[in-house]
Amino acid sequence: MVSVTTARGARAATRSTRSRGASVALHAALVAASLVAAFPVAWLVLTSIKPRDAWQSTTIQIFDNPTLANYVQVLTQTAFPRWLFNSLLVAALTTVLGVAMSASTGYAVSRFRFPGFRSIMWMLLITQMFPVAILIVPIYNLLAGLGLINQFPGLVIAYLTSAVPFCAWMMKGYFDTVPVEIDEAGRVDGLTHFGTFWRLILPLSKPGLAVAAFYSFITAWAEVAYATAFMTGDDKYTLAVGLGQFVGQHKAEWGLLTASSVLIAAPAAVVFLLVQRHLVTGLTAGATKA
Repeated sequence: MVSVTTARGARAATRSTRSRGASVALHAALVAASLVAAFPVAWLVLTSIKPRDAWQSTTIQIFDNPTLANYVQVLTQTAFPRWLFNSLLVAALTTVLGVAMSASTGYAVSRFRFPGFRSIMWMLLITQMFPVAILIVPIYNLLAGLGLINQFPGLVIAYLTSAVPFCAWMMKGYFDTVPVEIDEAGRVDGLTHFGTFWRLILPLSKPGLAVAAFYSFITAWAEVAYATAFMTGDDKYTLAVGLGQFVGQHKAEWGLLTASSVLIAAPAAVVFLLVQRHLVTGLTAGATKA
């Protein structure tokens, strides 16, 4: 209680000693930073509702003759709906499997000590150091040997190799903050290790699970390299790869490209809004140990 009161007093003292000019400069900097961050998104949306070739005009037209023709063409005259279905399928499978694997792995390395414990911890850490470009060839060879090239399960496996190590490490830090006494109470009541994990620990770990779900979803939703290397044909393209079809050798369909980009950003924004309440808690819970 004393530390909280001291912190509040320090913040109040800082506010009282800040001059009016410093406050104006601080707010001006924050407004400028917000405008810089919002400008690309605003320009993307405005370009998507302009006539198809309006971007070639030599005059600046911020909001002139708005139209939804680009969206209609994308949804009705291209393979975008199929790409959307493919991306939703791959992202959903990656999210569900990624959360299940990372949560169980994080709980195991948080609560148990077994032969190979340190090796698993090092493996989770080291696998995050390799860039995607280095991993494409070995993963391609493994998937080819399993007959999973140009198959959605193969693409999901490739995404899990990126999502699970980070999420498992993050979940391990989160489970470390959950008191071990809860596990002991579950075992006293006759629960197995899995029953304790499923019925007691997971309900207390919603913030960590939300972060793992969001990271797994974004890993699959916005990825290009693996989808380009492992999938061929319009019927197997994901959204990120399908956008490349709007950029030709001599001309780019910027109207269709920006409209597709806005449609792609919508599901990611929805997922973020659903889990944002838990994101900060889940990301910072492992920073301190109870």
